Amino acid sequence: MKILYTLIFSFFFINIALAQKGEVVVIKDPLIDSLIAKRVDVYRTSGEVKIGKPIVSSYGYRVQIFYGSDRREVFNQQARFKTLYPRLNTYLIYKEPNYYVRVGDFRTRLEAQRLMSEIRPTFPTLFIFREKINAPQLDITTDDQR
Repeated sequence: MKILYTLIFSFFFINIALAQKGEVVVIKDPLIDSLIAKRVDVYRTSGEVKIGKPIVSSYGYRVQIFYGSDRREVFNQQARFKTLYPRLNTYLIYKEPNYYVRVGDFRTRLEAQRLMSEIRPTFPTLFIFREKINAPQLDITTDDQR
């Protein structure tokens, strides 16, 4: 009798397991395609698209140049920095109740300290923070390019 119940149970279990046939429908937001297009634009250099080169985000260092609760003053300090150093990225961070302006994407603490010593006369309250950064492009030169 146990064998009969086991066979019936096995038959129903196998029948249910094999009956799982269907069609997968992917429903996605149309903004995903626009994000993918923007990502391709990031890697578009001189008309060529570098496929297979991911956006790398790793830990590095940023220099905090200003913090305060007055939003206008934070934006003024960010604009002032951008006029002096247009090549460095600036980032605004809001942690209640203060805004923080952090600059740069430095791989090493030494690079961040060099910037600190350079801008200390202009921005007196400077701190270095270790956080996720947008990895800067490396300048790789070969002997043929020199």
